[in-house]
Amino acid sequence: MNMLASAAVAGLLLCSGFAHAGARDDLKAFSAGLRGLDGQFKQDVFDPQGRKKDTSSGRVAMSTPNLFRWEYRQPYVQLIVADGKTVWVFDPDLKQVSRRPQGVEEASSPLAILLDPTRLDRDFIVQEGGDADGIDWMTIRPRSAEAGFRSARIGFIRNQLLRMEYEDALGQRTEIQFSGWKRNPTFAAGTFSFKPPAGVDVIGG
Repeated sequence: MNMLASAAVAGLLLCSGFAHAGARDDLKAFSAGLRGLDGQFKQDVFDPQGRKKDTSSGRVAMSTPNLFRWEYRQPYVQLIVADGKTVWVFDPDLKQVSRRPQGVEEASSPLAILLDPTRLDRDFIVQEGGDADGIDWMTIRPRSAEAGFRSARIGFIRNQLLRMEYEDALGQRTEIQFSGWKRNPTFAAGTFSFKPPAGVDVIGG
């Protein structure tokens, strides 16, 4: 899984650039003074035909400038950590760790703009999605062909990030609902670092 789908991980507005009340204002309010986030997520994954493949839940944490932790807790355990240089994916059931350099895919995550909203119009094509059931939506499409997703929708309610939906290059759709956000928390030592446990296979350079 990539960082978004495994998680992940990761978003937002007017193609014309004329601002008005809506998701862009929600993003601005949510991101003001933000240096770190810690919260819970519930994730559903659908195949290209719309059939649900998987449901999971866990914890997500982010910290400036580019630290990330996505921790699946139910129904299986998996950990993804981006420490600023390397992305680690640990599957304890398989006793396996994969690692790769942290790069464009993570930098292009819709979640990355929460900590650096200045990247919104630079890295994405943005369109307001309007209000639906009290949620302010915006749609973003990455300018980079190396991003790990085709398009994403970000949903805010009362200036709080509530939902994220994205589609990958194969048409698989992931829907994530967030809750319990803690702003600028004091993270425990080791939150954004990873050391492979003894006895596991390590794949990648």
